[in-house]
Formats: sequence, C-alpha cells, structure tokens
Amino acid sequence: MDEIQQIWKRHQYVARASASFIYGILVSVAMNFFWVPGNIYSSGITGLAQLIATLVKRYMPFELSTAALLFILNVPLFFLAWKQIGHRFTFFTFLSVVFSSIMIKSISVVTLTKDPIICAIFGAAINGFGTGLALKNGISTGGLDIIGLTLRKRTGKSIGTINVTFNIFIIIAAGAVYGWPYAFYSALGIFVNARVMDIVYTRQQKMQVMIVTNKPKSVVDCIQTHMRRGITIVHGAEGAYRHDQKTILFTVISRYEQLDLKNAMEESDPYAFVSISDNVKIMGRFYEPEP
Repeated sequence: MDEIQQIWKRHQYVARASASFIYGILVSVAMNFFWVPGNIYSSGITGLAQLIATLVKRYMPFELSTAALLFILNVPLFFLAWKQIGHRFTFFTFLSVVFSSIMIKSISVVTLTKDPIICAIFGAAINGFGTGLALKNGISTGGLDIIGLTLRKRTGKSIGTINVTFNIFIIIAAGAVYGWPYAFYSALGIFVNARVMDIVYTRQQKMQVMIVTNKPKSVVDCIQTHMRRGITIVHGAEGAYRHDQKTILFTVISRYEQLDLKNAMEESDPYAFVSISDNVKIMGRFYEPEP
C-alpha cells in the first residue's frame, strides 16, 4: 500500500509540474499574441504587472518588462503562501510563476491582429483555460489566488469583493492609459477569462445528488470510500410502481467528483435511481481538500 501511495504522489507531482509548464506557455501566448498587440490588460497581478510596465516605459528613462514585474510582485506572496497555506502549494505556485515569467520573456510578440475585441476574447480564453487547468491540478498561478486562499483559511470567506475591486482598478487603468474603449475591451477579456476558467476548473461547482436505492448501506459505504462526503439518509420511501420500500440518500459533490460517484454507484447498486442538480448553493460545512 505504501508503495502504491508513493507512486501516486510521484504521479501527482509530475502532473502538477506539467500543468505549471503548460500554464506558462498559455499565458505567454495570451500575452504576446493577443494582449500586447491589442493593448488589453489581464486581470489580477498579471494586469498590474502590465500596467506598471506600461507606465514605466512611458514616464521613466528605463524599461521594466512585464515578465520581470510579474515575478517581483509575486515574491511577497510566496512568503505568505509558505507560512499560511503550505510548502507544497507554494513550491508549485513558484513553478507556475517562474515558467510564466520565462515564457513571456522568451516568446516574441507576434501581431496576429490588433483588433481589440478579438485580442480581448482570444487572449482571455487561452489564459482562462491555462488557469483552470492549473487549478484543476491543485496548483495556483500566484497573485490574488494566494490572498484568496489565505483569507478563506483564516475567515472562511471568499475575497470576491477584493477581486472585483482590484479588477475594476485594472479596467480604469486601461481606460486612462489607452483610452476608455480599451477599458471596456479589458472588462470583456476579464469576463471571458473567468467564464472559461469556470468551465475548465470544475472543482468549485457544487451538485446535489439524490439517490433512491434499496441497498443504502452498500451505497453509503462505497461513496464514502471513493470520496469524502457526508450523506443524509431518509428511510421509509415507497416506490409508486411496485410499492416496494426504498431509501433516499442526499449528498452534495463537486462536478470534479462525478466520475467517482459513477464508479461508486456501479459498484454498490447499478440499478439505483440517481438524480443530479447542477450549481447548488451551499450554506454550512462542505469539505474541500487542502491545496
């Protein structure tokens, strides 16, 4: 068993390192093929790095690259993550930021088009896919992710307001630097980025599951073997067709766990009736694995 766990851990490390590298490539493509030619700002720390680089180039006798600023701005956040979140998480976040900075610096700017709408949409879609892939593999891309996880760990609350406020600042900055139409283009890009990231990163999407079964113990044991989820049991249900006794089980899973649920049901009771409702709201305790 220990050997299997070691193999599994090594597989996870390789998958996370690969995701960090892929993210670095994708964010550099988004930056150098779309955002830079279209004068579009990204969200979060990446957008802040773009803004500072633009202002330094415009008003200072020297230049600072976006790639260098992206790494510099994340350095204090690495220390925060190391102390508040975890060493493994910090290591892979560091890899993501390093790969991003290197790739942004190494890949030359290519002007496929200067149309700001196309640049905003396609740049954001590519970056959103990369970010979602990184989060799906249990790693962070740095920046506001670290602040969000730290505050959620300490207070149990998300930082939606901070994210929105920070990105509004980026949008206003885009308008002030490039003209107000570019503020709207950057806002469009931030929206597309978030939507694509949500499509790829399914772990945060909650789903309510109702199971009607005549093998409740087998189903409960199998689900809790495959995943760490609480289950509510309702006894005394009756089937309307044959009037046989049934038990109803309720649980909430993430979309990411659908395959685990399917495997558990095939093992325990393949003839059970299973109903799944998308995008439910959760009040109360819901276990989320540590990053």
